[in-house]
Amino acid sequence: MDIKKYIEETGSKAKQAASVLAAAEAGQKNLALNNIADALIESSQWLQAENEKDLQVGRDKGLDSAMLDRLTLNEKGVANMAEGLRQIAALADPVGGISDLEYRPSGIQIGKMRVPLGVVGIIYESRPNVTADAAGLCLKSGNATILRGGSEAIHSNQAIAVCIQKGIEAAGLPKECVQVIETTDRDAVGELLRAKDYVDVIIPRGGKGLIVRVTEDALIPVIKHLDGICHVYVDDSADLKKASDVAFNAKTHRYGVCNAMETLLVSESVAHEFLPEIAKRYAEKEVELRGCEKTQTILASCGKATEEDWHEEYLAPILSIRVVDDMSAAIQHINHYGSHHTDTIITEDYTKVRRFLREVDSSSVMVNASTRFADGFEYGLGAEIGISTDKLHARGPVGLEGLTSVKYIVLGDGHIRQ
Repeated sequence: MDIKKYIEETGSKAKQAASVLAAAEAGQKNLALNNIADALIESSQWLQAENEKDLQVGRDKGLDSAMLDRLTLNEKGVANMAEGLRQIAALADPVGGISDLEYRPSGIQIGKMRVPLGVVGIIYESRPNVTADAAGLCLKSGNATILRGGSEAIHSNQAIAVCIQKGIEAAGLPKECVQVIETTDRDAVGELLRAKDYVDVIIPRGGKGLIVRVTEDALIPVIKHLDGICHVYVDDSADLKKASDVAFNAKTHRYGVCNAMETLLVSESVAHEFLPEIAKRYAEKEVELRGCEKTQTILASCGKATEEDWHEEYLAPILSIRVVDDMSAAIQHINHYGSHHTDTIITEDYTKVRRFLREVDSSSVMVNASTRFADGFEYGLGAEIGISTDKLHARGPVGLEGLTSVKYIVLGDGHIRQ
């Protein structure tokens, strides 16, 4: 196969489909989404059989249990994919929405209209459910999409693609609105990242290695986050019961997620009271603690934190702890070592709240709440394509609105510029 030619042909088809999809009414897009959901349910046994092919290859290659778990698509997984698509169909359509409409002194009206990005390329790993989730979000937001899943899920992704295109065509839209790359050739990723004549934005979903490669090689704008190094800062004016509950949840609710806390910062004035109590709770969950010298003085069983620990996204039951002089030191630590993902302060001091919100440079900044809330569903977006720590074009959880842009519209009635 000529990979370059294949990607160019795929991109050209996507570009044509995008122009049709951009003009589609919400009802037609919702019909397509519900059709896809129906097709997934009807094909559940076949999808699981195709998934078993991927699982067997994975077992033969010696993939670990965690990877195989992410790769598995069972009956419940298929039902969840279908339900996710129905939920997206129930969301408000952002395309065509007009905001900030106002009269100018000349008499014209100026406003902004939400429009699709165009063609979205999504590169992801392991989880086959991403194929349906990403297709659904792009479809509802009026974007054609080219999906390139990991080679370990090729049979699953191709089977899901059949259901997706069946549902799209049944709604009277071009099946090329969603295309799943059919080859496992790694050169296809490189060609997709260079397809700037056809693809408007690239979204990587996966491990750090994938995201670094996409960021370095893409000739197309990228929406991504590299790490989720999230912090909780316990201020000297914190309610320590609140602080304990938030810090415990932020770390132990789930470990392998990007919005889990990785570093706990504690004001020195409350450290001797707070740290022994929270350490007991972490011990019950067998969380390994690594701390600065002051932390080790308070917690005898705490290991030593190295410089690398402050930069580390553990995605595991490991937590680094630093005792800081005050909020200024906490903010300095977060902005230096953090990944601009999600950081929270626990305090009862409103003046400090305002300063923390203003000075912490992250896509989500919270007050007296767990970092685990940094999620599209929890934010009321309904669903998300991922979290962006960039400042352009989208920042934070990227939902339907994040998959659109705006254009200025001008309304006049024969107005001419004087």
